[in-house]
Amino acid sequence: MVNILAAEQALASNAWPFQEAQKIIERYKKNGALAKGYVLFETGYGPSGLPHIGTFGEVARTTMVRHAFQLMSDIPTRLFAFSDDMDGLRKVPDNLPQQEMLREHLGKPLTSIPDPFGTAESFGHHMNGRLKQFLDHYGFEYEFKSATECYKSGMFDKTLLELLAHYDAVMDVMLPTLGEERQRTYSPFLPVCPKTGRVLQVPVIARDVTAGTITYQDEDGSTTEVPVTGGHCKMQWKADWAMRWRALEVDYEMSGKDLIPSVELSGKICSIIGGTPPEGFSYELFLDEKGQKISKSKGNGLTIDEWLRYAPAESLSLYMYQSPRKAKRLYFDVIPKAVDEYLTFLDKFPQEEEAKRYANPVWHIHGGKPPRSETPISFGLLLNLASACNPEDASVLWGFITRYAPDETPASCPMLDKLVGYAVTYYNNFVKPTKKYRAPTDKEQAAMQNLAAQLATLPAKATAEEIQTLVYEIGKNHGFENLREWFGALYEVLLGQAQGPRMGSFIALYGVQETLGLIGRALKGEDLAA
Repeated sequence: MVNILAAEQALASNAWPFQEAQKIIERYKKNGALAKGYVLFETGYGPSGLPHIGTFGEVARTTMVRHAFQLMSDIPTRLFAFSDDMDGLRKVPDNLPQQEMLREHLGKPLTSIPDPFGTAESFGHHMNGRLKQFLDHYGFEYEFKSATECYKSGMFDKTLLELLAHYDAVMDVMLPTLGEERQRTYSPFLPVCPKTGRVLQVPVIARDVTAGTITYQDEDGSTTEVPVTGGHCKMQWKADWAMRWRALEVDYEMSGKDLIPSVELSGKICSIIGGTPPEGFSYELFLDEKGQKISKSKGNGLTIDEWLRYAPAESLSLYMYQSPRKAKRLYFDVIPKAVDEYLTFLDKFPQEEEAKRYANPVWHIHGGKPPRSETPISFGLLLNLASACNPEDASVLWGFITRYAPDETPASCPMLDKLVGYAVTYYNNFVKPTKKYRAPTDKEQAAMQNLAAQLATLPAKATAEEIQTLVYEIGKNHGFENLREWFGALYEVLLGQAQGPRMGSFIALYGVQETLGLIGRALKGEDLAA
């Protein structure tokens, strides 16, 4: 049974997944009982290029809405991850191998093209496998659906015949949106050529609703009649989207903001053939570091694998949760901040009142059951520790951690152990190549000499707060009216970077004696990068 109080508190939290879930509840208050017995969530995937974070983001966000709905309703739910793998390959993405071979198969369905990686039955099967592998690794609950299988198995046949019967009405919706030249050749049905296997963009010259066929003029000038069912035709994508909504009875599907006009057109077509368009959510697009839209064909922006090489999946999920209607740049520099924000939200969750937990992102990331927080050190601090000790492997950082927190071990704190590994990799690939040390000014040198002298007098168990106060006071005493200049000098001279950690926490973790050695080497002009 639904916990009414929890549902009310969740909706009052104003967390966007609960607002979306409420739309689905209102949908069924308006339309009546569910004949199929469950609410169907769907996400779409175009497997013409390698899966990227935008693809993952759609599944992650949809899952968050699904979890929110499950708190607010007893109606069972399903999630289909649908791959449009029967689509004809229109261009070869730049980041794929065997470019010449793929160009020879342009126009064919993706599941009819050899796999350029040589590991799967076809190009489409390989891309589908890449998507499923990650979704399975992350733990998403979903059912994978292949367009090729749905078309060829007959699952879509009834709806395809409905579209054929309403051909003129569909054309009335689509033609005004097309240019004059495209209007002359457009058809919602794309026959798969029996001779070449290519998905053809050709005009339909006749149709037989009773027989369930269309007739078209082939590329060689001949006339061919084919059934619209059984995988002999594929729909143009806006009509395809509408057909899928109708055939599967989809209740909820997200899409990018750039597809709003397409959503509207597909919704009209879905209604024409007797369906009810799903509830939806238009999210903003991800941008690369130059502010350009991320594209599978260009291969710009981060891939799923790249993010997970440097940070835990939970941080990526947080990035997807935050401000979905705001365009965000998606490149390597955003990773450390995302990791530490996730850890902060996780730390807060146990202390929050029940009502406030529904607004905490970790509730949505973990389906209402976030794990216990077990990470006493931030990712940013680990990166700065790496900047000071130039580690080649995780054991170097763990040497400092076990002295700072004796009870922590890789076995007792597996998340921290993962973060240590990520920090070493991130540091060596992104931080180390850009480090640029400078010599201190006379003013900075005097302050650092004083800092070293004062640190040497601290008791062995001085806390991070006591050390931070000391650093702060020395900066003030040496005339740094803007203390950012003092801390900036410490970062640039000691760590070789413009930004850095809270120095009290850093020194406590790195060690007072090690910090004294670092300051001494810097004041002598030694190469700290060595």
